[in-house]
Amino acid sequence: MTPQLRLSRRRFLTAAAATGSTLLYPGPRSLPAANAPEPGTDSETDHFWYRLQPEGPYLDSQRDNKAFGCSRDAVFLSEDNGRTWPHRAEFDGAPHITFSHIFANGNVLFCTRTRAFLSTDQLKSYRQITLQHADGSEYAIHTPQNPENPGWYFATLSGVNSWDVDGREMLVWGNYCSVVGGATPPNIYYSVDNGQTVKIAYAFGQNPYHRDNGSPGGGSTGTLLGDPDNPVFCRHLHSVGYNPQERAFYACTGDRDRAEGFECHWLRGVYDAAADRWEWEVVVSDRLNSRYKSGGINFVEGQLYFISDANGPTPHDRGVFRCHPADLADPAAHTKLFNPRYECANMIIEDGVILAAHYAPASPFTAGVIISPDLGKTWAEYDLTELGPRSPVRFHRKNREGWFRVGLKQRWIDRAEVLLIKPKPAATG
Repeated sequence: MTPQLRLSRRRFLTAAAATGSTLLYPGPRSLPAANAPEPGTDSETDHFWYRLQPEGPYLDSQRDNKAFGCSRDAVFLSEDNGRTWPHRAEFDGAPHITFSHIFANGNVLFCTRTRAFLSTDQLKSYRQITLQHADGSEYAIHTPQNPENPGWYFATLSGVNSWDVDGREMLVWGNYCSVVGGATPPNIYYSVDNGQTVKIAYAFGQNPYHRDNGSPGGGSTGTLLGDPDNPVFCRHLHSVGYNPQERAFYACTGDRDRAEGFECHWLRGVYDAAADRWEWEVVVSDRLNSRYKSGGINFVEGQLYFISDANGPTPHDRGVFRCHPADLADPAAHTKLFNPRYECANMIIEDGVILAAHYAPASPFTAGVIISPDLGKTWAEYDLTELGPRSPVRFHRKNREGWFRVGLKQRWIDRAEVLLIKPKPAATG
């Protein structure tokens, strides 16, 4: 995304009535002051409690009561939501971990910039996974021009990346790449066997503006990366989601408008389990200032929810939107639930709570959190200024104690702390 000038810091609360009503902005309003949270201690707003993760390994992912963490030289597994870390393995690639996932059966998949590893025994051991094409042949990781920038093959903006599909867990995600760490081919990955194999579900075409020239984001010279036979190219993936009513996956990409076409696409994919084969189609492609540059794909009772990351030339088509999946390409059929007024690309929905966030470099917020406790009927925004300039990303589903896991980034991309957010019970009566 393209950073914009960050304006003065402020806190304010905004509210919206039900669908079709006018959004009410009473102007800046101070929220209750909170002391800077110490790790593991709670602060609160009117809508949620929040705290930094307890001291210890960086909490990279969570599921139920388990958490996966890393330090400078090791990886860890917790069975009590990150309070203690009884399982540990030496791992010299720990500083470069960009993705991890805990499967329902207990397997742990963790990835560095270019390599994937699997543990099936609570980190007593782990082995490297060879990335494969859908047909089972080996997928070749490119040889980088600069070993310091080998690419980000597995990093993602989303915290929710797996779903139950016909009684089997499917892990499906796309890489957020070609920003730092080196130019990288954008792909959608999948695993249907608890991480034993990881394959390419969809490979985007070669982007002439993000060749590997040794720089952190790539450029217009150097090695072309991606599928040479696919004319659809992008910079990176923003989100992947699954609609069980259609048994279909949706993915959206960024980032810019190019002379050859748009980089912002929405794709729809259907997986044939018997044949281990994917069928993908591009549903819509549009400009970077449209709502189709977006993220935070969620499905609730067959309805598609997403949040706009529109930027670039004005006007910006921003908001949290809802529509029937069949109407995705028709903006007139969308309902705008809320307008955060700034570009956003992260959102999670669980148990009727919508949680999203602002970016520190692209909004007046220092560390902005957006919440709706009632599936979009009312909304609030909070600036957790005591955290410093932070962009919340990678929202994981709540653990068994009811806490969302949120990764905080310095400015936009560099890893910082982990924030835990627990929604308060909705008011009744």
